[in-house]
Amino acid sequence: MSDSIGKGDRVSWDTPQGRTQGKVVDRKTKDFSIEGNDFTASEDEPMLVVESEKTGAQAAHKPSALRKLKR
Repeated sequence: MSDSIGKGDRVSWDTPQGRTQGKVVDRKTKDFSIEGNDFTASEDEPMLVVESEKTGAQAAHKPSALRKLKR
């Protein structure tokens, strides 16, 4: 299922505070940084940037760490 997740999709993911939800805002295939954290990404192993619905904060996850939600 993770292969079908793309920009604009509504997803959920685990955080230390529990499961949260938001939307995918970008798909990265090259190394990048978010809020001072460095991430490694490639065409073979992309990272998805998500934005929390609750806080607006952004984070990066592998597609396999995300669960696609119905709209």
